[in-house]
Amino acid sequence: MTIFFSAVWIAGGILASPHRQPAGKIPSDLNGQEIKFSSGSGFTLNGWWAPKQNGKGSVILLHGVQANRLSMLDRARFLSQAGYGTLLFDLQSHGESTGQQITFGYLESRDAAAAVDFLRGKNPAEKIAIIGVSLGGAATLLATPPLDVNAMVLESVYPTIEEAITNRLAMRLGAWAKVMTPLLTLQLKPRLGIGPENLHPIEQVREIRTPKLIIFGTADRHTLLEESQRLVEAAAEPKESWAVQGAGHIDLHAHSRTEYEERVLSFLSKHMK
Repeated sequence: MTIFFSAVWIAGGILASPHRQPAGKIPSDLNGQEIKFSSGSGFTLNGWWAPKQNGKGSVILLHGVQANRLSMLDRARFLSQAGYGTLLFDLQSHGESTGQQITFGYLESRDAAAAVDFLRGKNPAEKIAIIGVSLGGAATLLATPPLDVNAMVLESVYPTIEEAITNRLAMRLGAWAKVMTPLLTLQLKPRLGIGPENLHPIEQVREIRTPKLIIFGTADRHTLLEESQRLVEAAAEPKESWAVQGAGHIDLHAHSRTEYEERVLSFLSKHMK
């Protein structure tokens, strides 16, 4: 039994361990610059900023867990071509940003707020939107107070950390997931200093009045269809949703590129005037 609990503790440590990955130089077609800025998470965030001077606004791009800003590069490119400024960076404990542990949206929410502050510091009147994928979407919703932005695109966001853990365990352990989930959630307090109640995006989305486009795959096993539908139902107006048929917990832009770009640009143009 001691070996079993030790193995579970080690597994929890692996899930929360930093994910380091270099991003390299900023691609020349973004026509931007490398930046660093401080976060309320206590860490320094590294990224790329490609501003536009046409008054259309800027979009902050937040990647998923164990990824970095490179996973958002194709989104930055089509947004830039459409006339939007873009800010893409590595969340704390990811990529080239500093950090000690992945916190599944808790400290990352402070990174999202710091990105908004960075853009407001450059142009206080600028319209700002956020596209957050999985962890990035959770970070967007968990920010306190709610982020001062004009629009949110939320992709593949878990409703509660308990469901997120159960789904991921079920993919590997089947029925054992129900036994293991409490053992992993109990680690949140000693490891991260927070409880599972601090990682319930579905509670925050009820209070956020910012226009939201919620996107999810119908075949997602990490965040189940029913869970995504509950998130949509719970979300305060104004809101829109798009169920991407046959898509799992993957890059939804890459999966349905043309429709994704059409829907996102239509949503942004509506709310960033």
